[in-house]
Amino acid sequence: MLSIIAAVAGGSGNQSALHPQGAPAIHIEHLIIGITLICAVVWLLVMIVLGWALLRKRSGDSGEPRERPVTMIVGSAVAATVIIIAGLTIASFYTTRGIGLPENAALTITVRGQQWWWQVIYADANPALSFQTANEIHIPVGQDVRIQLESADVVHSFWVPSLVGKQDLVPGRSNSLLLRAERPGIYRGQCAEFCGLQHTHMAMMVIADEPADYQRWIAVQRENGVMPTDPDAAAGKLAFLSKPCAACHTVRGTRAIGTTGPDLTHVGSRQTIAAGLLETTRGSLAAWIADPQTLKPGNNMPMVPLTSVELRDISAYMESLK
Repeated sequence: MLSIIAAVAGGSGNQSALHPQGAPAIHIEHLIIGITLICAVVWLLVMIVLGWALLRKRSGDSGEPRERPVTMIVGSAVAATVIIIAGLTIASFYTTRGIGLPENAALTITVRGQQWWWQVIYADANPALSFQTANEIHIPVGQDVRIQLESADVVHSFWVPSLVGKQDLVPGRSNSLLLRAERPGIYRGQCAEFCGLQHTHMAMMVIADEPADYQRWIAVQRENGVMPTDPDAAAGKLAFLSKPCAACHTVRGTRAIGTTGPDLTHVGSRQTIAAGLLETTRGSLAAWIADPQTLKPGNNMPMVPLTSVELRDISAYMESLK
């Protein structure tokens, strides 16, 4: 019992199923608490019966148990088991219905799992208004958002405990779930399916914005990459476009139109890089560009030979893309 209390007390923060901030997560929390309480009661009853049996034996009552009481006890236990399992099954069924997709979600966002990062696509009927980002999902507070889940390689699992339960991303198949946040905040998520060497370094951030802030963010994201004014950043743009970087990444408004790696048009505005591995600073950008295989072994970004000046300039350019 103490372990249960400790777990509940420690289950808080921006990545906890016991710290729900959205309707789907609240339904799941109620199911978790219900199952935990029922299991605790069953455990307590078993301990009481066990203690009674031990004390009865110590008291010297060695008489043979009568058949009728034993039959009644066993029958009651079987009936209670059936009722408990049926009740938990029904509760699970209604919880699943409660977190189902609404008929008319305010927004649909496609999230595609990659080894090992999250490609986030905001599609629009007008292709000119569509854009992509990586490892961060912005949603408006108080609105139902349909997340369409796809995988480009292996099975991943999308999980943002404070907002929604787990849902798999399966190659060749599209799954969906409902995402909703009731208050502004940053909610951390994680791939919950072992998907390879860097599975543990495949995090995401769901950022719930007030509707007005969300619309401002959308407007910025639809713009092309900023033209650098800082001399280092301007030199970094030229170095970036002349190196293999431009073959793998996109920076809208430039001739970099690669699709292998994340879209970097506004990479400087993101909270983290490398799927939550590092905070987005000029230093971490430089470290990642210089040697991505040491920081995240096995990822698909090769180490591009750069001089110290080129590394300094490209990291300045990446930081400027906001």
